[in-house]
Amino acid sequence: MTTVTAKPTPAPPPPSSRDGGHPGGRAGWFRRGADRFRRGSGRLWEASPLTYLALVVACLLSIFPIIWSFIVASRDNSAIYDIPPPLVPGGNFLDNTSRLLANEQASFLIGLVNSLFVSTVVTISVVFFSTLAGFAFAKLRFRGANALLLVIVLTMMVPTQLGLIPLYMVMIELGWIGTLQAVIVPFLVKGFGVFLIRQYAQSAISDELIEAARVDGCSTWRIYWNIVLPVLRPAAGVLGLLTFMETWNEFLWPYIVLDSNTPTVQVSLKILSTGNYTTDYAQVFTGTALAIVPLLLVFIVFGRQIIGGIMEGSVKS
Repeated sequence: MTTVTAKPTPAPPPPSSRDGGHPGGRAGWFRRGADRFRRGSGRLWEASPLTYLALVVACLLSIFPIIWSFIVASRDNSAIYDIPPPLVPGGNFLDNTSRLLANEQASFLIGLVNSLFVSTVVTISVVFFSTLAGFAFAKLRFRGANALLLVIVLTMMVPTQLGLIPLYMVMIELGWIGTLQAVIVPFLVKGFGVFLIRQYAQSAISDELIEAARVDGCSTWRIYWNIVLPVLRPAAGVLGLLTFMETWNEFLWPYIVLDSNTPTVQVSLKILSTGNYTTDYAQVFTGTALAIVPLLLVFIVFGRQIIGGIMEGSVKS
């Protein structure tokens, strides 16, 4: 009978410095490191109670000026000097609103309508021309594209205050002082909008999609209107929101070129805050509260467009 003796299994060689000095070699070392990183990153992104507390405090601090405007707008002038300040709305909002609209010197209702018209026209123009120019700079090939884009970027570096005097002289020559054209025409196109849309279009629109549309016989305008513009909707929504808010809150240039007969809402608020002897703070805060409402409505509308466009872009067909 023959006895078979099993050969002893040789021990694995000790890990060398080339493998990082850990069992399993370099691959095992990286695998364990990746596992530890995933576990650590998972704990990092978990929201703690302190995170929720910080977010609540930040939201309250952000919304407090708006709430305070509505509270004072619903009270009389004595609420400004009350210590501690009132935190509950009063019952004088309708009375303050009627007095505000009856104030012929401030012309607040005219200023509200003018601001709505100016902001809407400027926003539509900026979004339209910015998407058109941004698409051209991002996807069309033409001579001098880089030089023109550099000029547009350079216009963003010029302070607005530097061009007030030359622009005012142009408005005098055109006879537009005291008219709404003076606050509309100079801002129909913005360099920031062209640059923003160009950057977004470069990554969001593929060259193959445009080439396929050209093969199907689409013109450049039809490609822009039916293909490019729907893709650019999230960026256009952001640009429209920023442009409307900027135009609505613009004060310096309308204060220079407009008068009390054709004011914007910010000019009307300025007239309200500079009374002959005393300032009626109830009317000022009522006007401020009413001026905030269109911004909130526009934010809700454009916010839905932005979120809807992002959700559509995240779903693959």
